[in-house]
Amino acid sequence: MAWSFRLIFAASLLLTLLNLSSGSKIGVCYGRNGDDLPTPEKAAQLVKQHDIKYIRIYDSNIQVLKAFAKSGVELMIGVPNSDLLAFSQFQSNVDTWLNNSVLPYYPSTKITYITVGAELTEAPKNTSSLVVKAMKNVLTALKKAGLHKKIKVSSTHSLGVLSRSFPPSAGAFSSHYAYFLKPMLEFLAENQSPFMVDIYPYYAYQDSPTNVSLDYALFQSSSEVIDPNTGLLYTNMFDAQIDALYFALMALNFRTIKVMVTETGWPSKGSPKEKAATPDNAQIFNTNLIHHVINDTGTPAKPREELDVYIFSLFNENRKPGLESERNWGLFYPGGTSVYNLDFTGKSVTEMSSGGNGTNSTRTSWCIASSNATEADLKNALNWACGPGNVDCTPIQPSQPCYEPNNLVSHASYAFNSYYQQNGATDVACDFGGAGLKVTKDPSYDKCIYMTAGGKKTSAAGNMSAAPSTAIPIQRHTTLVPWIAVGLFSSLLL
Repeated sequence: MAWSFRLIFAASLLLTLLNLSSGSKIGVCYGRNGDDLPTPEKAAQLVKQHDIKYIRIYDSNIQVLKAFAKSGVELMIGVPNSDLLAFSQFQSNVDTWLNNSVLPYYPSTKITYITVGAELTEAPKNTSSLVVKAMKNVLTALKKAGLHKKIKVSSTHSLGVLSRSFPPSAGAFSSHYAYFLKPMLEFLAENQSPFMVDIYPYYAYQDSPTNVSLDYALFQSSSEVIDPNTGLLYTNMFDAQIDALYFALMALNFRTIKVMVTETGWPSKGSPKEKAATPDNAQIFNTNLIHHVINDTGTPAKPREELDVYIFSLFNENRKPGLESERNWGLFYPGGTSVYNLDFTGKSVTEMSSGGNGTNSTRTSWCIASSNATEADLKNALNWACGPGNVDCTPIQPSQPCYEPNNLVSHASYAFNSYYQQNGATDVACDFGGAGLKVTKDPSYDKCIYMTAGGKKTSAAGNMSAAPSTAIPIQRHTTLVPWIAVGLFSSLLL
């Protein structure tokens, strides 16, 4: 009996710890507002071909749900704004929808989120007064089916729900929307659902290029914007917008609600007035965004906080109204070819074939530990790099090529440089809270070869080529927690 209990407890603990290591996720929005788009079956094949694991659609189209059956792709489906009246009036309407449009395809098609309404405050017909009732009815229908713990219910918003977003610590929700936001936030907190928001640094730059630099919008700023109230430093617009939401939530005492970005991205083409809408800038933004997310970087106010992000959009959509940029947010053309080579491999932006407007120098550089850093700062930074930073620190272990000299500065230098090269060789990737220092002299010695972007990497077995993968690693898994879990599992069994 004791052995059986110990085995069950150990297995439960292992699964719990593995679940904690899931990491932040990158998904893609699959809009279908075009007359030249591939069939849902071909779209699903493209998604699987590129190893994309998370897709958002804006309705519950049966053909799309069928196309993604048994694909392993997790779907976020939506209830359009036009259905909110019916969904809010009668529970039977929601029950019928769930029974006819969702349950027949679940769980073969993995559905994990239902968004009820989208950017209601921006819609021509404001139906925001109906959304919370509709959300509650959807949750009730899920409870009847026993799926309320497997499928989360929320609604998406634009950043326009904030009355203030700068500085981030002054973030506040607009009092004009209090009538539906407060009960919605109570619903989200009670049901552990995320606050979903669509964030576009592109528009922040496009609307105010004199106040927002292009580099700041593209995750490439070499300078920092300080929040005078908190002293937090921001090197990109995306983080500042996310933190403004977190501070707005905290101001209303909703501290447990997590933020999820259900749309973000950059257009590859625009009208003559939209000079920043280029393939190069789109490539740079999305590449840096992916690096930022899959490494669990977090934000200044929420360091290393997991953040799930969906990039808009899978395809260019030729029927979308508005400026030219509206029809050119896609990662792929309708024929299935890439609009640009999106970097999911950790290569430097400047090494990509299209060049771009990056601020990184083409001259090779390395990142080492600063001699001015304190021992405590170096220890903390080293532990983070070898853990959540996802650096392979095997070479600095005993008997390995970079173990000697056995001191903190040497070991930290190797780990700092590995993280720096894996994350685009940007200024931000060599910060480490001020403990990192960029140099142009190769710090390699003897058999300890320091990695360069696209170059060589030292491993436990010696030197090996750091060849980029062609697949898209959409989700990063922290390496330390699974090993800790296995150790605890083994100990408990013994």
